[in-house]
Amino acid sequence: MEKTFKYRIYPNKNQQKLIQKTFGCTRFVYNYYLDARIKKYKESKKVLTYCQNCKDLTKLKKELVWLQEVDVTGLQSSLKNLDMAYQKFFKEHIGFPKFKSKKTHRFSYKSKNTNIKVGNPTIVYCNKHIKLPKLGFIKTRDKQIPQGRILNATISQEPNGHYYCYLCCTDVEMPQYEKNNKNIGIDLGICDFAIFSDGTKIENPRFYEKSEKKLAKLQRELSRKTIGGSNWNKTRKKVAKLQKNISDQRKDFLHKLTTDIIRNNDTICIEDLDVKSMKETDHKIRNKRINDVSFSEFRRQITYKSQWYGRKLSVVGRYYPSSQICHVCGNRDGKKSEDVREWICPVCGTRHNRDINAAINILNEGLRLLSV
Repeated sequence: MEKTFKYRIYPNKNQQKLIQKTFGCTRFVYNYYLDARIKKYKESKKVLTYCQNCKDLTKLKKELVWLQEVDVTGLQSSLKNLDMAYQKFFKEHIGFPKFKSKKTHRFSYKSKNTNIKVGNPTIVYCNKHIKLPKLGFIKTRDKQIPQGRILNATISQEPNGHYYCYLCCTDVEMPQYEKNNKNIGIDLGICDFAIFSDGTKIENPRFYEKSEKKLAKLQRELSRKTIGGSNWNKTRKKVAKLQKNISDQRKDFLHKLTTDIIRNNDTICIEDLDVKSMKETDHKIRNKRINDVSFSEFRRQITYKSQWYGRKLSVVGRYYPSSQICHVCGNRDGKKSEDVREWICPVCGTRHNRDINAAINILNEGLRLLSV
C-alpha cells in the first residue's frame, strides 16, 4: 500500500534560492515543450512522445547551462506531467494543456532521486532533517518517521510562503482495528454536519463563516494596494495565511471525525450526494455553506481510510428517498420541503426526526446492498 507523509520544511536562504530556481526551470521546460508540441502538431499533425522529449532535454541542457543547476528528475517529472496532460486531452477530452504561469504563488516539483532520506546521522536530533537531491539536509519540526520505501518527494510552496515536502512511500503496512460488530448510517446536512443512526449529531463548525468578516476586510485592503508592490505582497500573504488557516481547521476537523468513525464501527453506510447540483441554486448563503462543509472531502477520507483499516463501506444511491420512508413500518410518505424537520407517519403513527430517520434508512439500505 502507498502512503504519503507530509512535512513542513524550513530551508535556509541558499536552499530557498535553489528551490525557486527549480520551480522556474520546471516551468520553463513544461512551457518550452508544450510550445514545441503545438508547433509540431500544426506542421505534421503528429504528437511528440515523452521519450522524444527526454532525449531532446539532454541537448537542451547542453545549450542552456543554467538547467544543469537543478535536480534533473524534477525536469523529467515536468515532462511526464505534460505527457499525461496530453493523454488526458486526447483520450478523456478533459481540456487542452495550458502554459504554466509564475504569478500563481503556488509552485511544486517532484524529485524521483533514490538519494532521498529522512534523518541526519551527524546531528543528535537526526529525525528533524530530510535529505533531498541538490538541496542537502533541510530542517523540519515533524518527528514522524516514514514507513516502507520512499518512491519520490514533492517539494511545494504555498501562497503564504510556507514550504512543504511530501514523501510518497510504498510497501506501507497499515494496522487493522479490532472488529466490534457495530454498524452506523450517516446522513450529512448543513445545519448539523452529520447525523448518525444512533441519534448522535455532529455540529457544523462553519469555519469559513466565522472568519468571513476578517477575510473580507483583508481582501478590501488588498484591492487598494498597487499590484506587485511590497505592501500589496505583504497583504496578499496575510490573505493567504488566513485562507490556509480556514482550510487547515476544516481538514483537522474532518480527519478527527472520519478516524473516530472508522475506529468505532465495522460497517459505515453513507449516501452518494450530488454536491454540484446542490450548489446550483439562487440562494447564495446556502451555496456558501455547502462549500464550507466540504462533503466531497469527507467522502474521500472515509473511503480511503476504510480501505486502509479493513472496514466495510456501503454507498447508498443519491436517488434513494431516505427522508421519505418510515424506518418502522416502511411506508413511503410524499416529498417534503427542507423546512419540515419532524413528521408523523400516517400508517403507524410514529413521530420521526427527519435527519435521524434518514440516517437509519441509510443504514438499513446500506446493509441490504452489502448482503446482495
